[in-house]
Amino acid sequence: MSDRTTQEMDGKSLSPTEEKLKALREVLPEVFTENQIDWEKLKATLGENINFSNERYVLNWAGKSDAFKILQIPSTKTLVPAKDESVNFDETQNIFIEGENLEVLKVLQKSYFGKVKMIYIDPPYNTGNDSFIYPDKFSETKADYEKRVGDKDEDGYMTKDGMFKKNSKENGQYHSNWLNMMMPRLYLAKNLLRQDGVIFVSIDDNEVHNLRLLMDEVFGEENFVGQFIWQSKKGGGSDSTTVVQDHEYVICYSKYMHFLKIGMVEIISEPLDKKDDIGAYRRGRELNKWGSNSRRVDRPTMWFPVPGPKGEEVYPIKNDGSEGCWRFGKENMMNFVKNGNVEFVKRDDGSYVVYEKIRSEESRFKPYRTLLKDVNATSEGSMTVRDLFDGEKVFSFPKPHSLLKNLFSIGTTSSKGEIILDFFAGSSSTAHAIMDLNKSDGGHRKHICVQLPELCEEKSEAFRAGYSTIADISKERIRRAAKKIQGEIDEEVNSLSQKIKKLEGEIPTDEAKTEIASLQAHIQSLQSQDLGFKVLKLDDSNFKQWKQLSGHSAQALAEQIKLFVDPVAESATEESMVYELLLKSGKDLNSQIAKRSGTYWINGKELVLILDKVPEDMIKEVIDAKPSKVIALDRIFKENDQLKTNTVLQMRDAGIEFKTI
Repeated sequence: MSDRTTQEMDGKSLSPTEEKLKALREVLPEVFTENQIDWEKLKATLGENINFSNERYVLNWAGKSDAFKILQIPSTKTLVPAKDESVNFDETQNIFIEGENLEVLKVLQKSYFGKVKMIYIDPPYNTGNDSFIYPDKFSETKADYEKRVGDKDEDGYMTKDGMFKKNSKENGQYHSNWLNMMMPRLYLAKNLLRQDGVIFVSIDDNEVHNLRLLMDEVFGEENFVGQFIWQSKKGGGSDSTTVVQDHEYVICYSKYMHFLKIGMVEIISEPLDKKDDIGAYRRGRELNKWGSNSRRVDRPTMWFPVPGPKGEEVYPIKNDGSEGCWRFGKENMMNFVKNGNVEFVKRDDGSYVVYEKIRSEESRFKPYRTLLKDVNATSEGSMTVRDLFDGEKVFSFPKPHSLLKNLFSIGTTSSKGEIILDFFAGSSSTAHAIMDLNKSDGGHRKHICVQLPELCEEKSEAFRAGYSTIADISKERIRRAAKKIQGEIDEEVNSLSQKIKKLEGEIPTDEAKTEIASLQAHIQSLQSQDLGFKVLKLDDSNFKQWKQLSGHSAQALAEQIKLFVDPVAESATEESMVYELLLKSGKDLNSQIAKRSGTYWINGKELVLILDKVPEDMIKEVIDAKPSKVIALDRIFKENDQLKTNTVLQMRDAGIEFKTI
């Protein structure tokens, strides 16, 4: 159906201006940018002598400078623990954060700067039907912005009104809005990566071109690792009038290419099962070239004889009897033969297949390929979620397990407890896939997932199933996935235990003892898997914030002065203050917290918090322990200035960094 017919059917007439713009677009599509005429491009296209303003190679868009300003504004928010929604809160190293991801990334900056090994995100693809937060009112104040992205209904759920904006393709800043949303988040995310860290971003054809340019700017063009391709759709597509878009991309950049430690997959070598006069070896790759450009005519310099096992001349003959070529040049091939590192295997026709002899048991490595073949379509992700939620379709188009496990295998190692961050968590496919991968390879990867408590549509299956927000779905998926994986672990442990019992009843040979030890180690690895997660929620600070006064109201000034009397907010709790001070002191959310007589000891003696009035002998005990740092609320010294003065002096003499709030 033509554009004209569509417009006639919507009951609106086509204005003369629209008619002219439509005609111009048909003749000169290159002069339009985001549905608007770029007058400089139009003049240049018509042959006028023009110099483009700001002429240089750069990605630019409407609102870019203002998006930088939003990036620079610090957050006063904090994270508050929700233990009742967590699983194994005190022991787990996994974290789920409920809140707007731009603010969450700012809150995490100090505690997780340079600590994350891998970031994976699946942001809005900007298809024209997406609704997402983007700063469309750059003139608004920080308070107005916080109110807009923090609007809640009477039950405390985030509302869509005034926060989410549908970014339709008719929008005059369609691409710009998406870039304004992505740019500050990518900059903040980069800060959290380790020097050898990597980021993977899922995307499709709508914004892949802009994402590449944006990530070149944020991470540096020299840190581009690869653009992976996977088949996201299989079958269907009969409704397409042009081509079926059945693939998507995952773009990968490193923090610093110099420190990059991915891109190679380890292949455990086979045993050296053969012997010759030199020693043990195994048969390696064929030195006859079989693939593309393997004919003599293709590479004539690679057609030459090498001395065979009886001194005869051996040429590179293909399996079909035609003339081929060697894998290496003449000098290298002669060295292989001279050093006894080739094996000649005679065919029925008298020609030879020549193999390299491998004399080392060391593992080999080969690079990953950007075409991800062992990956299922998006439908796998949908089926995984439906199976977990008893057949309910509570989330649309989650990424398939096979894709995420593949990416996590590329970006992380199994043995080092590395952190994977996903700040567009959706249904928490990332958390699910990490737990599944850890079970498979004995890894100890940890996840931090961030999801906005976006309201579910009232007509959706998720809402009818009792889930008010996407974050609720996300948390429930982790719980159900963990329960399912625990059941699989229990079954596997039982099976391994039966094997051990059987081996223990046999003759205790060295081989049996070795196998028993291996099975026991496997059981221990399975039983040590972390299937819990801490839930924390983005919230206002526990401490009153000083605000710049715009007028000279005496009452307003008096209210501000009260902050110096007691800066603790009325809604503050000790537990939430502990986590806020943890974050603002640069301690991570998995820090060990021990409460002793009104004081909180963080990671042993790294930090001590005194948040309530304690006896003087308790303060002396803290000083005698000589922690690295002590933070105390000023109000605990109320009406006792002498105690405060003595405490400050004693802390200084003991070499303890001491601060009061």
